[in-house]
Amino acid sequence: MKSTVEQLSPTRVKLNVEVPFEELKDDFARTYKQLAQQVRIPGFRPGKAPAKLIEARVGRDAVLAQVVNDALPGKYSEAIAETETNPIGQPDIDLSELEYGQAISFTAEVDVRPEIETPDFASLSVEVEPISIDDAEVDEQLQKLRERFGTLKGVERAAQDGDFVNIDLSGEIDGEEIEEAATEGLSHEIGSGELIDGLDEALIGLTEGDSKTFTADLVAGDHAGQPAQVTVKVNSIKERELPEVDDEFAQMASEFDTVDELKDDLRTRVEQSKKLEQANAISSAVLDKLLDSVEVPLPESVVDAEVENQQHQIIHALGHDDEQLAKFLEAQGTTREEWDAESKESAEKSVKTQLLLDALADEFETEVSQDELTQQIIFQAQRYGMAPQQFIQELQRADQVGAVYADLRRNKALASVVSKVTVTDADGNTVDTAEFFPADDVDDESTESASTETATEDEAK
Repeated sequence: MKSTVEQLSPTRVKLNVEVPFEELKDDFARTYKQLAQQVRIPGFRPGKAPAKLIEARVGRDAVLAQVVNDALPGKYSEAIAETETNPIGQPDIDLSELEYGQAISFTAEVDVRPEIETPDFASLSVEVEPISIDDAEVDEQLQKLRERFGTLKGVERAAQDGDFVNIDLSGEIDGEEIEEAATEGLSHEIGSGELIDGLDEALIGLTEGDSKTFTADLVAGDHAGQPAQVTVKVNSIKERELPEVDDEFAQMASEFDTVDELKDDLRTRVEQSKKLEQANAISSAVLDKLLDSVEVPLPESVVDAEVENQQHQIIHALGHDDEQLAKFLEAQGTTREEWDAESKESAEKSVKTQLLLDALADEFETEVSQDELTQQIIFQAQRYGMAPQQFIQELQRADQVGAVYADLRRNKALASVVSKVTVTDADGNTVDTAEFFPADDVDDESTESASTETATEDEAK
């Protein structure tokens, strides 16, 4: 087989492929075997009819067409490998006229990953906010810990912010009761902002047995988004009593013996959380710097597919209902034209990011181990509240394991860049990124190998 590649644009190529007729010998044998099972010829058992008789029955051109149709995907893959082409998406294949005994020729136009020239990473610099911890943040964590060990106690007074109430809810639209809006014995923390807008404000000041009606948009059911007259009745009111902050509390709530030890640990946890936030900020800043510094030609068809994918998720969630889509856009304060433009801009950035990070991963020869992939899947399963095995099955069913691998490889490639970039905070201090972005060992190994080779050559001299 002979394959040549023609560059149509930085993101699209045309493969010209010629397959000698003799190379289709095995494909013909396979096709005749399949047809022998399907075609009934008197005097022969299924699968035993000679090729000549099968050819006479179905026609030589029909046999050739089926052979080529079955062989084409494999020949296309061979051409991709032979020309070292990196395709993105599906090809547009144009098959020349078939003639029995003659070579098979076809062309395949396909989008490809563009050549990307990466910058000198050591010349790049980014700035992030410095890490600062104050006592208020430690006190906030201590307060949350107290709340975890607090107890609820009934009170005989009007409800106020922070109380826990047991309530009944009902709703009406134009005097008609909405069944799905009614519930009884619901527990709610005033001030949490959960359930429906206006509920917390309506509850404050009510006492046990009181009711109040207010207007709110329903959040679920057939009437979701519609304004309704909501009535709330208070069945009981409880306040949370918090434990005193002393050594006894420290021993109950942690592995520490004293409050001072507990506070030191909370401060360390706050600091670690701030470092993680800073690490994410560094990663985002470096990626934005790269996107601004590097020219990445974008395959139009890939961008269009990304736009369609992004919009489809929303349209599907709205039941493919044009009226619901119009309401969604109105709620977002945008028009369909503006939404399309925003979707395209988002898709272009997404595709550019993927292409750039893939190029970096190739440059660094980034690899993902099975353990790393497993840990990433377990982490994502926890985020979705699913058992790891169930999550893996869902990934396999949706054919998304490869996508998880690709994202992890891209993240590792970006981390390799971060370790080479100069990072400072807004106070002018250099930020040590080694804790979250360890330096790439490839360069060090290469340098060590080169030094060893030089030493060996010197010794030989």
